[in-house]
Amino acid sequence: MLDAGGTTLSALLAEAQGPPRATLLALHGGGMTAAYFDGQADPALSLLTLGASLGWTVLAVDRPGYGASAETLPDGLPLAEQAVALRHALADFGGRYPLGAGLCVLAHSYGGKLALTAAAQGLHDELLGIEISGCGHRYAADPPAGRPAPFGGPGGPRLNWGPLTLYAPRTFSLAGSVVAPMPLREAVEAARWEGAFRTLAGAVRVPVRMTFAEYEGWWRHDPEALAELTGLLSSVPRLVIERQPGAGHNISLGWAARAYHLRALGFLEECLQPRLARPASVSASASASASASARAASAPEPIQR
Repeated sequence: MLDAGGTTLSALLAEAQGPPRATLLALHGGGMTAAYFDGQADPALSLLTLGASLGWTVLAVDRPGYGASAETLPDGLPLAEQAVALRHALADFGGRYPLGAGLCVLAHSYGGKLALTAAAQGLHDELLGIEISGCGHRYAADPPAGRPAPFGGPGGPRLNWGPLTLYAPRTFSLAGSVVAPMPLREAVEAARWEGAFRTLAGAVRVPVRMTFAEYEGWWRHDPEALAELTGLLSSVPRLVIERQPGAGHNISLGWAARAYHLRALGFLEECLQPRLARPASVSASASASASASARAASAPEPIQR
């Protein structure tokens, strides 16, 4: 349980053996809960289990309006207020648990909207990188006008899941612990995302990786849309756009989950590298530092995005 500035948010927590490499904040999508990241249809699907086995602390938070806050916030919160609540929750978490080398975010669908909104507002001083799946900037299908059914109503199975053969047999019999009603305020706000993205994209200043599933139906990921997306995120120091084969919108619940999680963690490990290398450079001798400086002075400038 996390204090989010007067509101209690529930979360799932998986800790590594020993000091963590870093902390991974996982943000679920609309109509789901934090259990999305702990898929139980097959042990290999769980991000929490995999992340902890690789030395990460994984914190999957039930966003405002879900889990423990569903009763006190039945209509949820708009993204800007969710970002504030998340900032308070991370402050509470950081006061009780070591973050390791810093904080990274892995977000899905509506959680991706929150990740970008929070990053633009200054989520955390130690934020090092963001991985987002199931979220773009231009819809390929009309967002729901009101609160959708847990499985998306008409057309929902195709948009939310893609071919059902992409998922382990027990996925849908266990879905009751994963799906939840989408709070009305975020359902209403969904229709305004395209304009909101254009406003906030220029304020995101950390590396971002965006993954589109092969059978992603909610978002445009054609060359024209991706070129526009890249231009809008020109302020980020590094932008990677990937496609995940053999996956539908709910990547982390499908057979492709392990491959996706490994690729995402690989990107986030790259975000950690400068932070993990810092102690070695600080402890170097004065003579070694001087020698390195001399070599750097004669080296060509690195090419950066």
